[in-house]
Amino acid sequence: MALAVPAAVMLAVGLWGLHRGGMWRDEAVTYQVARRTVPQIWRLLHDVDAVHGLYYLLMHVVLAADPGHPGEVVLRLPSVCAAAVTAGLVAALGSRLARPRVGLWAGLLYAVTPLVGHYAQEGRSYALVAAGATGATLLFVRAVREGGRRAWCRYGVVLGVTCWLHEFAVLLLLAHAGTLVLARSSGRVWRGWGCAAGGVALSLLPMVVVSRGQSAQVAWLREPDVETAQELLRQYLGPTDGVYWACLALGLLGLTRLVGRRGEVTLAAVALPLAVLPPVALMLASQLTPLYVDRYVLYALAGGPLLVALGADRVAGVLGRLWSHGTATAPRSPAPRSPALTLAGVLAVLLAFTHQIPLLRADRVPGTRPDNLGGVAAAVARVLRPGDPVLFLPAHARGAELAYPADFKSTRDVALAEPGPASGTLYGREVEVGTLRRRLAGVDEVWAVMEKYALVSGYRPRLGTERAKWAVLNQEFVLREEMVIDRVALRLYVRPIRVGSAESAMRAGGGWSRPRGDSRTSTTAPRP
Repeated sequence: MALAVPAAVMLAVGLWGLHRGGMWRDEAVTYQVARRTVPQIWRLLHDVDAVHGLYYLLMHVVLAADPGHPGEVVLRLPSVCAAAVTAGLVAALGSRLARPRVGLWAGLLYAVTPLVGHYAQEGRSYALVAAGATGATLLFVRAVREGGRRAWCRYGVVLGVTCWLHEFAVLLLLAHAGTLVLARSSGRVWRGWGCAAGGVALSLLPMVVVSRGQSAQVAWLREPDVETAQELLRQYLGPTDGVYWACLALGLLGLTRLVGRRGEVTLAAVALPLAVLPPVALMLASQLTPLYVDRYVLYALAGGPLLVALGADRVAGVLGRLWSHGTATAPRSPAPRSPALTLAGVLAVLLAFTHQIPLLRADRVPGTRPDNLGGVAAAVARVLRPGDPVLFLPAHARGAELAYPADFKSTRDVALAEPGPASGTLYGREVEVGTLRRRLAGVDEVWAVMEKYALVSGYRPRLGTERAKWAVLNQEFVLREEMVIDRVALRLYVRPIRVGSAESAMRAGGGWSRPRGDSRTSTTAPRP
């Protein structure tokens, strides 16, 4: 029960509103890459996204199981299932190192944490990494207690596979080393762990070498600061004030038995390094080369609920003893196992869940993600007709087309020379500047799908083709209509000579021959 209930709750939370109505950019990358052939995926990984290679191959198998056109629910189901498994594993850690009610409370707290629910509903690897890391931690505890080469091998294999899902899971080794320090483990235990850790590190070297050459993909990251750490702590314990302060107090109380007998692994000695060391190490490393994003250390969140549940168990024990002393007929026990106390803890978690329902509900709206490519594709399907030329600025704005190809059916991609699968790139290879100018010279109007940052005054594209797109739009066309969907703008550009012709046609014929979008979102704008 202590394991099954948290897993079931997490599954229910993850399935709630799973079809948000739109993928965002990172999910769209998963979708379009996983639908390629294995040789095409392998070719892509030599240039970009090597860190996600194993995940893409796993998702290739998942999406191939649907012979039709797999949608967003299929894309996100592995993450939901992985989050449910993680909740059960968190409960198993609490039950094994403390008592079943601690495991039950910790697993439930994990399941209702908004940050967990957020990544449980994303078609990315982070929920799977969290499951692997928590499973590796459980195997680590078992290996420390039981010893033996086979136990350490199982631990090393699970952690190694987890690191191949995302290389920053290797920071879990720091957490486990911290646990061994707090447990004052023997040399035999350190040797067993060291062999397993060395095997994990060696197996990860090829990915490290390749991913270092692809570091430009995270050039947008910035150095984390004190506010970043405070924000992460609040995400771990609960974003709302009431839940946060209550969990913080209980978590601190859970540290009262951090160090046990020599060689003993306590729950606090596992949970504290797990929650603290991986994110702190990544934040410190990011002061030199920015690498930190909260999702990269999502697996460390499991330590928070374990400490909070342990602190709640301390409070329950005190209350139980006070009750025993105050009731003459009650048996005196230093650690009562009253079902009433267990139920009270479950009700407290339910109260925390109700406080955070608005956050969980809002997270299921497409607009809460950085962008909504489904909304962009729907707008394109509504206002474009077959044969209309489309220009993507910059090239990765093509993500909407790759995720929702049916909505772009029969449109003409002016700048595309070779699609992504054939060129071994994410968004395809584009034509040279001269070819692009010749293609645009033959059109009187063009729809541009543009990132909003490309509209900011002073924007200077880095690549020559991107600069040519922007120059031609500004020099040879004027902006006729615009629709903005989150971080993407859909714009209609027409040649100035055609504006007068169009207006004459409107006076003569009474209007456009076809609709041009929703009048509530379409605007006539001056030339940028």
